[in-house]
Amino acid sequence: MSTGPISNTTSRLSRIKPLHIIVVLVVLQLLLSLLTNGFTLSSDEAMWHYIGRNWFRHGLVPYRGGVDIKSPVLFAVFGVSDWLFGINYWFPRVLGVICQSIGIFYIYKIAVKLAGDRAGVLAISFYGLAVLWHCVDGRYTSYDETYDVLFMILSAYFYIDKTNKSFLISGVLAAIAVGFRLSAGFGTAALLINLLYHNRRQALFFCIGGLTGILLLAAGYGLAGIDLYSIYRYEIGDNFGPGSTTDHGFLWRMQQMLNTFFYSELVLFYPFVLIYLFVKKKADWLVLWLVFQFIAMNVVGNYARVQLRDLLPAFSLMSAIAMAHIVETYRVPMKYPMTIIWLCFLPKPLEPFVNFKKLFVTEQVNTDAYSHPPFIQPDEYVWKKLGLWIKANTSVDTKVFIAGYSATPLLYSERLSPTIYFNATQTQLAKQTLYRDIALNKPGMILVPLFPEYKQYIDADLRNYIDRVVAKNYHLDRTLYSYNIYRLN
Repeated sequence: MSTGPISNTTSRLSRIKPLHIIVVLVVLQLLLSLLTNGFTLSSDEAMWHYIGRNWFRHGLVPYRGGVDIKSPVLFAVFGVSDWLFGINYWFPRVLGVICQSIGIFYIYKIAVKLAGDRAGVLAISFYGLAVLWHCVDGRYTSYDETYDVLFMILSAYFYIDKTNKSFLISGVLAAIAVGFRLSAGFGTAALLINLLYHNRRQALFFCIGGLTGILLLAAGYGLAGIDLYSIYRYEIGDNFGPGSTTDHGFLWRMQQMLNTFFYSELVLFYPFVLIYLFVKKKADWLVLWLVFQFIAMNVVGNYARVQLRDLLPAFSLMSAIAMAHIVETYRVPMKYPMTIIWLCFLPKPLEPFVNFKKLFVTEQVNTDAYSHPPFIQPDEYVWKKLGLWIKANTSVDTKVFIAGYSATPLLYSERLSPTIYFNATQTQLAKQTLYRDIALNKPGMILVPLFPEYKQYIDADLRNYIDRVVAKNYHLDRTLYSYNIYRLN
């Protein structure tokens, strides 16, 4: 007896193995993340590696051996990378790919629990392709968003089991997500609010789990010698207020919000979200999760592309459930929605192909292009070359200060900065700390950028201070890679 179109659809679905799709997505992630940036750490990665290296190699815990607004947990990831393999760009990214792939698998598991196997297979494709997008900086799998999203996905997986034990575990995992990135607290709040509305007793177990996770993190920080006030001062205090990375005017924020949410690949999700809302006819926990992460991104307000990853799990699950509803209602063969998703959502980057060629051809740097006006800002590869030159032309104990946003050459030089604010942070407190550190511990070498971006992004008072220090205590050694290099008299 023929079972008709449903049987045929099921047969086709059975040939689409989730593991096969995940393997393809892992390969795509590796190609995108490793064949990029001239095989060099990005500026952000260099900051975190520098702090992590100082922690694991020199015993200088975060906020003593360097400052950035990220979590100590992220610095530990890069510290382990340096401890195992020295300065490298590949280990943190491969680890990020592994974590992201675990997240893809659990997105599948959540979708299966919520709406069946079809939704699971669709969710893998939606989420696995979206994390590769340019609008979420898919090449940077080592960023903290990778880890906070993973633990939020795991938290959501246990959350939907709806048992006291699962809510306890969910709370612990949500706290770990917050430990990686504070904005995960908004997603955690969404889950808690949904629980308070439906079952306050189970909300209590979720809160106990969250508190347990926070206490575990605090204990870990204490054992490492990191006090909680330092976390507040540097991870939160430096992130807000005048001179911080979030210090932007209303018009700038509006323009960035429009670019982020209406002129990017993200718009591909919107029709599916509308279908989901039409089918569900209510705001459930997935809607709350999405809304709260949207609020988080606007509260931070710098609209960095990687922050969009916090929205992808909810977007992908809602889209998969909506598409699965269409497939089942209208008996559409799975090959059609899968083909549409892969054609529309698969990114088309050129950078991996360009960098693949560099595996076989050594990149030559035209030093003359960086030695006269108009000076151009170095890319990551040239910054690495500058760092290696510094290493070869200074002693191990020489302190080096590189003005501006120049963590990459400092990292590759394997020298220490005289200040914890080795990469420009322009809050008033950060400036005062930098002035004090340089006055008390003059570096043996100072590098001052000549490219126009230095004047564009670094405040005049900070630039003028460095110029005064150089004029009084240093002499010009040479100009190299768009930097004036000064040595202590």
